[in-house]
Amino acid sequence: MNFTNQELITIRRQLHQIPELALQEFATQKLLLKLITSLPTQYLTIKTFSELPTAIMVHVQGSEPHKTIGYRADIDGLPVAEKNNLPYKSKHPGIMHACGHDVHMTVALGVLSYFATHQPQDNLVFFFQPAEESQSGAKIAYDHQLFQGQFALTEIYALHDTPELPVGTIGTRQGTLFAGTTEINVDFYGQDGHAAYPQKANDMIVAAAAFITQVQTIISRSIDPLQAGVITLGKMTAGNVRNAIAGQAHLEGTIRGLTQPMITLIKQRLQEVASGIATSYHAQVKINFNQGGYFPVENNPELTASLITFLQQAPQINYVQTAPAMTGEDFGYLVNKIPGAMFWLGVGDHGSLHSATFNPDEQAIMVGVQTVSDFLKTRMQTN
Repeated sequence: MNFTNQELITIRRQLHQIPELALQEFATQKLLLKLITSLPTQYLTIKTFSELPTAIMVHVQGSEPHKTIGYRADIDGLPVAEKNNLPYKSKHPGIMHACGHDVHMTVALGVLSYFATHQPQDNLVFFFQPAEESQSGAKIAYDHQLFQGQFALTEIYALHDTPELPVGTIGTRQGTLFAGTTEINVDFYGQDGHAAYPQKANDMIVAAAAFITQVQTIISRSIDPLQAGVITLGKMTAGNVRNAIAGQAHLEGTIRGLTQPMITLIKQRLQEVASGIATSYHAQVKINFNQGGYFPVENNPELTASLITFLQQAPQINYVQTAPAMTGEDFGYLVNKIPGAMFWLGVGDHGSLHSATFNPDEQAIMVGVQTVSDFLKTRMQTN
């Protein structure tokens, strides 16, 4: 059986009520497994993993397989208190599917239900992935070698819903769809002292301020103006009282870049600035970078060309080329390892992503199911 449109809407509402944070998606996994095992399972192999306990992979055996195509749906929620007055609003205080992962899961279930009853030509693997919003479940899965044996992938796809596009519109692009992100932590160590005797101290607020000022020149003077990169230092802590010189300071921020070489260049320049500040201010400056799995989502040229051609020819779809987004997505780690592509699914203008009022139009679910199902069938005709 295929899940009907109304069944999918009901499923989405059930998932919407039980959002869970990264690596805690046990109730979500339980519901997903119940729904998956309700399908005909003659073509299916369902697997969970001790290395990533809330993940699910479903292998669909192809009739004449030449490759194995992956499809990923992320399953975690966000620490956002929902403000929508809906009968199916989140039952978990302070947690919400504010990024639409309930829609992502529901679309994947709809596609899986189709291929459970219509055996595909090629093998398919559906990856219900925990911890996209934080902890990078994609990296955990890949680094723990979960994509092995019958779960080894030839290519992989995913969607992300967006209120920036109306229902029936799908967008993607060649090149980068999502930027890569890297967290920055910078610590400055000098000598604290009395405000009246600055000569006996080494002020790390001054050193940190100089670092902040110099960092502003990295994007404007070290980066090709036709490329894109962002450095934001969003948090600074230093000192305890107004009449004492701070011997330590701490900065936190983020890097964003459309390619991995761009992120590497920005990291190199930040390290060089930190070294210069350490020398100039006789300070110790330690800078730490944490990218995790949030690499840029750089769509594979060949696979993306195939996807765009399909979307342009699909009568029920309005295809648009979208600009790169500077937000992060750990699907970038997977397409850094496995050829793949990602696209935007329009869900109507009902609140912004990551907001307490995000409320996607549920008619987009079947648009996603039909689009993904039909596109995967076209990929099976290309060997």
